[in-house]
Amino acid sequence: MPVNLNGRSLLTLRDFTPDEIRYLINLSMDLKAKKRSGIHGNTLEGKNIVLIFEKASTRTRCAFEVAAYDEGGNVTFLTNSQMGVKESIEDTARVLGRYYDGIEFRGYRQETVDNLARHAGVPVWNGLTDLYHPTQILADLMTMQEQLKKPFQNMKLCFVGDARNNMGNSLMIGAAKMGMKFTSIAPPSLFPSEDIVNYARQVATETGAVIEVTDEIGVGVKGSDAVYTDVWASLGEEDKFAERIALLQPYQVNNALMNKTGNPETLFMHCLPSFHDTNTQIGITVKEKHDLDSMEVTDGVFRSRNSVVYDQAENRMHTIKAVMVATCGKL
Repeated sequence: MPVNLNGRSLLTLRDFTPDEIRYLINLSMDLKAKKRSGIHGNTLEGKNIVLIFEKASTRTRCAFEVAAYDEGGNVTFLTNSQMGVKESIEDTARVLGRYYDGIEFRGYRQETVDNLARHAGVPVWNGLTDLYHPTQILADLMTMQEQLKKPFQNMKLCFVGDARNNMGNSLMIGAAKMGMKFTSIAPPSLFPSEDIVNYARQVATETGAVIEVTDEIGVGVKGSDAVYTDVWASLGEEDKFAERIALLQPYQVNNALMNKTGNPETLFMHCLPSFHDTNTQIGITVKEKHDLDSMEVTDGVFRSRNSVVYDQAENRMHTIKAVMVATCGKL
């Protein structure tokens, strides 16, 4: 049956079927090809989008803005609203829903974006919460499809690091939906929650996916088509670096870890930003306090020919465009 996502919100990929996810990836690829050819559309002409940000952003904000402008939409960037301070989330949602055709939220609590969607009356898109990061996963799946050129069912993806964070959660769900083999590799104290693992394994019974969790690096990465990692402390948690470094340093993605895959073509993936060198303020601080030149990934792996991090970053724009076009655009 044809896929119709008009009016739908994107809060988590748990709410989307494999066919709907494939539709968004295919639409992303079509929109990417058009942009590369210099073709700008009008599917968002006359549409007004508001971007609500509690957290700092580079890719998410820029991707939403460029994607909307490419298709003729208008954007408001909102960081100083009264939401949750002098006005409830419900009241804010009801007001913004009368001004705008779509709302993006990037912040902390999943409950916030859920409440926005419950009351706004227009599509709401999760640009990142502490629990999920669905627009990033769409970009990651698109990148793997472009680079590996084989069915998702024949791909193995592993996530190394803090497997209970929003990226670990979302990658597991996305992989389960697409029938992939997925392994979370982390110290036991950072294993994903039972709720996420049980949900993914339930989905896997329908899609053929294989979901594994282990603290054994060599076993976990063997045969991987892609190795994915993320920062060891999320935005706003930089005070936890000492604790996380002690816990996660054995799980750093370096040449030795990549060699354990047994596949010289294994992709390296990261959602960015990444602490792979000392060219940031945080990188300098970590070097001074902990004598580390890099954290979750070495600079050599990050800049290697296997790294597709900038392809992922570009594909954020194309997949976000597809989400907006599919849910509030004119197809």
